[in-house]
Amino acid sequence: MDSPAGRRAWLAGLCEKIPGAGSKNDLLDMIDSALSVDAPKGDPGTLESLGKRYRDQVDDVGEVYDRVERVARKGLPEAWVGDTSVLASDVVSAANRAVLQMGEAFAGGATVLLTLADALADAHKRDADGRAKMRQAKTTLGGRDGFFDDWHEDDGEEATRLAARSVAADGVEQMHGAAVCAEDAVRVAVRDLDKWAAEARAGKMDTSELTAVDKLMLADTGAANTPTELNEILSASDLARAGQRMDRLNNADEASMERMLAQAGSPEERAYLMKALAAGHSVKEIEDFQGKIAGKDPEWLRRHLTPVVTAEDSMDDEGLAQDGSSNNKDYVQFHNQLWVQGGNGAEGTCVASSTVNARAMLDPLYALDLTGGPSGQEDDAAAFKQRLVAEQHRLHLEGEGGDNWTGMGQEGQERIADSTLGSVTGDDYRRHDLDSADDRRAVLDDVEKAVAEGKPVPVDVSDDKGAHAMMIIGQDGDKLQIYNPWGTTTWVSEDDFINGNMGKASNGELNNAYQVYVPE
Repeated sequence: MDSPAGRRAWLAGLCEKIPGAGSKNDLLDMIDSALSVDAPKGDPGTLESLGKRYRDQVDDVGEVYDRVERVARKGLPEAWVGDTSVLASDVVSAANRAVLQMGEAFAGGATVLLTLADALADAHKRDADGRAKMRQAKTTLGGRDGFFDDWHEDDGEEATRLAARSVAADGVEQMHGAAVCAEDAVRVAVRDLDKWAAEARAGKMDTSELTAVDKLMLADTGAANTPTELNEILSASDLARAGQRMDRLNNADEASMERMLAQAGSPEERAYLMKALAAGHSVKEIEDFQGKIAGKDPEWLRRHLTPVVTAEDSMDDEGLAQDGSSNNKDYVQFHNQLWVQGGNGAEGTCVASSTVNARAMLDPLYALDLTGGPSGQEDDAAAFKQRLVAEQHRLHLEGEGGDNWTGMGQEGQERIADSTLGSVTGDDYRRHDLDSADDRRAVLDDVEKAVAEGKPVPVDVSDDKGAHAMMIIGQDGDKLQIYNPWGTTTWVSEDDFINGNMGKASNGELNNAYQVYVPE
């Protein structure tokens, strides 16, 4: 009962037991058990005060936005600024967007805190009312029966017990409702505040080796011809790792890195260079990488280096197909070749295939090896398919997957998550078994925090016929973005994940999310 989920589950159990309590002493024990559960924690007054302070900041942000707008309207010369030589006009545009995002973060944070304050105030009241009923029931029952007293219950004693049991049943239902209300409200608040924190992107790059202008531009750059806010090239964790690794470079490597950034032909090229640093590559490897991508147009870079693109309408509810899967799916493809297991969906290498795609999302050098070949210049779907399948097979063997390219055990899946994904993010992937809705609810905060930071989370789903591996790659509000190695992405709700409707991301049948691998 040390966690909110534990208290919720304990009270849920008592909600089932108390209505069936068959003796006075059993009922007294159950009442004492309920009263021993801590009340919901949190001070609504403090949260309300913080929420109002956040809301007050929105007006100040509006004044900053007005000043930036005045600069933009005046017009700017084609001047280069910052260590990486970015256009002043581009900087002002990025600053404009950053101020808008700041305002949204303050307004969103205020709403989150005020909503949480109201929910906790309601939970405290419901819990207090429930406890009052439990104490009333306990008073009605009086002291415990002795050994012989418990053998016989006359009509009056039975009536007293039944009346007290009814009051206690109402009381524990209120206490359980309060626990549910508090836990759900806190989880939503944590989810949304984590998301807003991850959106404070430029501040993630804590390095003195780049100017504020450079950090702003890197954080603001998205994949070409996509909605920028849904497709930033550098995730929050990419920015943090890039800053840390920039600070650890020796003088010669630092000078080389700054020179490459200054020589980059586009903001997208510059961002991919920093993403390569974030992925742990040496400066020499990044120099070779720049030689392959130098002068490429932004669309070529997106096609070769960003395997998954999130469309503006990807979260729209378009209903379900006849098989029970979501109608709103986006294809993950290089030209006309899907990033799909076995190259055509025929093999059972779902664990390896979802891991390959996730690594390509994290590491542009890895992505280019697959899409562009050894030279980095190829642009051919058939050659990409051959390399993709070969890499899926390599990882399948590394994880000791089954014969004939089918299945992989838990140890193998965890091993390739660590070697392929954790080697980039610096995390250790740990398996969480999900045996119930409560288990899935309890792990959801960690899952959403990871994907908000740009760290993919493997998820395994099952039905009566078998199992399948997919990857959680994004989060927005109460929705999770799922990559299915059948070559698609789609969004499911938190409720789908918790309550067994994951088939929306596959074939309508693989509903049960039974384990995840969370980076720690």
